[in-house]
Amino acid sequence: MRYIRLLSRSAAPLAAAALPLALAGPAAAAAGISVSTSGAGVSVVTSACALNNGSWGTASLLAAQQTNFAQGRQVALSGTAAGQSAAWSAVAPGTYTVTVRCSNGVSAGSQVVNVSASTTPAATRAATSAPSRGVAGGLGGATRDHGTLTLGVGAALVGSAVIAGAWFLSRRPRVYRRH
Repeated sequence: MRYIRLLSRSAAPLAAAALPLALAGPAAAAAGISVSTSGAGVSVVTSACALNNGSWGTASLLAAQQTNFAQGRQVALSGTAAGQSAAWSAVAPGTYTVTVRCSNGVSAGSQVVNVSASTTPAATRAATSAPSRGVAGGLGGATRDHGTLTLGVGAALVGSAVIAGAWFLSRRPRVYRRH
């Protein structure tokens, strides 16, 4: 009962805080840009641009000393009406401004991003194909196909152990048995 009261008391402020976000969710997600970095790569995603004359628009990567959209490394946006993206590779470490301009000339937004020194990850072995019989977790020796003779001998051993255990328990005095 006590926990239900605590939950009901904390649910009202959480719902009040989440309500504006829920109401503005689709509109807030539709406008603007989202920039991410991965090592020496920078990518931008937006859904603010519309297809105009076969083009979504252009994204530009501006270094710190560059101030004009045309001065940066420009990449054409590609994608669908649900979302457009652009990416740059081999970006030197530093601070950059990513700006997106739609094909109708309207700016979709800009965002500052820091690219850190690229570290080369250790070589990993890539899986080339899936295991032929699946993962078989927890099966132990059941992952191999044993012959009929092996399975028969195993069944005989288990059966004889059950019979020996029953015989042993029947031979015990009644004093040690549970009622």
